[in-house]
Amino acid sequence: MATLAIRGGPQAASSLQLPPWPQFDVEEEGAVLTALRSRRWCRLSGSEVETFERAFAEYHNSKHAIAVSNGTVALELALLACGIKPGDEVLVPAVTFIASASAIVTSVGAVPVFVDIDPQTVTIDPGALEVAITKRTRAVIAVHYGGYPVNFDQILPIVKKHNLYLIEDCAHAQGTEWRGHKVGAIGDIGAFSFQESKSFTAGEGGIVLTNNSDLAEQARLYHNIGRVMGQPGYKHFALASNYRLSELQGALLRVQFERFKEKHVRIKHEQGQFLADSLCEIGGVEPLKKDNRVTQRGYYFFIIRYDKNAFGGVPRDRFVEALRAEGVPCDIGYGVPLYKQPAFQEKEISRWLPESAKPWPDYEHLFLPASERFCFEEQVTLPHQLLLLEKSKVQMVADAILKIKTHCNEL
Repeated sequence: MATLAIRGGPQAASSLQLPPWPQFDVEEEGAVLTALRSRRWCRLSGSEVETFERAFAEYHNSKHAIAVSNGTVALELALLACGIKPGDEVLVPAVTFIASASAIVTSVGAVPVFVDIDPQTVTIDPGALEVAITKRTRAVIAVHYGGYPVNFDQILPIVKKHNLYLIEDCAHAQGTEWRGHKVGAIGDIGAFSFQESKSFTAGEGGIVLTNNSDLAEQARLYHNIGRVMGQPGYKHFALASNYRLSELQGALLRVQFERFKEKHVRIKHEQGQFLADSLCEIGGVEPLKKDNRVTQRGYYFFIIRYDKNAFGGVPRDRFVEALRAEGVPCDIGYGVPLYKQPAFQEKEISRWLPESAKPWPDYEHLFLPASERFCFEEQVTLPHQLLLLEKSKVQMVADAILKIKTHCNEL
């Protein structure tokens, strides 16, 4: 008689249902309605957006915050503020969402140089990063993948030694801390996303943080069509785009932020630790490396590193099928290292990069072993909403995995 659900057996997690997402109540409804009735839907001054910026900056111990229309343009604004020029090289991990690299190309015509990951943390490998630095390198985009922070103790000395900008991509990492300091304002400048799937959201939106007043001044200039703060009207000091966030989204974020920082980030941190401990007892489904310097985990993905050898040689994709059949929502992240995306084929990249940017990497023939092994053999992701459930529901994930391991011969 079949035991695994994929073979017709009962589900181990039949009652596991993710909470509705995004979450809201009458407070969000009231804030948005108040902004709607104000008829001031575009941020100007003394606005909902400014109120949110101040609160977000204070939470991150950052001097400056500039809210923008989405996370991708937050990265673009960070690059512009740092003065990255066409042909400059920017180092970026190969395992991340495409915006971490595409923003380098489309906003300033710079060259993304992909760097391998540390397989235990899935963040940019500091040793590989330093090897990749050339005389054309101007910045590093450090991605806190899944919400796990990069190793600042190793990366900060490297960027300082080589006089590089450190841009933090915090799209996954709302609430994450390194040694008690929230990410986003540890490097030179940080970029967040508030897209609908994120832990803290307004459907779309983003924000840039920095403690560097010069970078903040540049970011504000480029985010508002070249206008200087305090000089409204039609006087423009730079050729720039419009990255402003609307008042309706600002009102929504202001209220959502209170729920996030007072409740959600704490619950997810605790439940993430609980699930990680449960998986370690099973073996072959390792969470990301435990590190006491990571004093709080924000989450976009809960990441599992699957080892097929502990499951009788069952490939990762077959394991994911079996886990879904047991009722556990799971996926494989973004699927491939970024350099394998069609967008980085020569015919496409040459449309964007100037001749002066040559030579650029031969992306189509690049091979980064840790990134490829992780993407094609190991990565299993769980949505962050799962960590808002009570412990008995979270335990169902571990129970389902143990069931699969015990009966892996059925696969």
